[in-house]
Amino acid sequence: MSLADLGAAIATAAGPAVEEAYVERGQELVLRATRAGLLPLMTLLRDDPRLAFEQLVDLCGVDYPEAAERFQVVYNLLSLTHNRRIRVIVTTDEATPVPSVSGIWPTATWFEREAWDMYGIVFEGLSDLRRLLTDYGFEGHPLRKDFPLTGYVEVRYDETRKQVVYEPVALTQDFRNFDFLSPWEAMTTLPGDEKVHLTRAERGQIEDSSGGPR
Repeated sequence: MSLADLGAAIATAAGPAVEEAYVERGQELVLRATRAGLLPLMTLLRDDPRLAFEQLVDLCGVDYPEAAERFQVVYNLLSLTHNRRIRVIVTTDEATPVPSVSGIWPTATWFEREAWDMYGIVFEGLSDLRRLLTDYGFEGHPLRKDFPLTGYVEVRYDETRKQVVYEPVALTQDFRNFDFLSPWEAMTTLPGDEKVHLTRAERGQIEDSSGGPR
């Protein structure tokens, strides 16, 4: 069965849960699903012996700030039985939760926590909705396209207070002003270049004493 035929068969079996099924790059089957139909669709993909997508390989978020539903949740599934892969995509916004698939694939708990931490995507039914990669008390979600590049606060250990402190980010201007017009000529103090500069200086002195070009 071709990927296009497989996508059509899944769309027929899943009914309104599948909004679109297509083959991308000639070799990747993609299903666009509704949030309401996500769990029945995922259960079908796992349990139907004709499909047998036993493994959730990955779950990740994608951010399109200009879209009405800015986030895509992407599920990559693998069928060891049939040696096939499939990608399922659902969309959501900042406030609308997506049903958790942790009851179908327990490994999704870790992935959904990561998506919540990085994008702020809420998963309904997830028993452990905590941050995973950022620190406790972290503000915002760092993989959103509108997240400031420097963040909001910085963490350091205060020797005087003997504790870890959070402070607003303060960028030193010396490290933010660069001369991009002549990047190589301007760099004259790189470690390891001392001999090069000495050689140039000595050569200049020899040329000056011999009347050569300066």
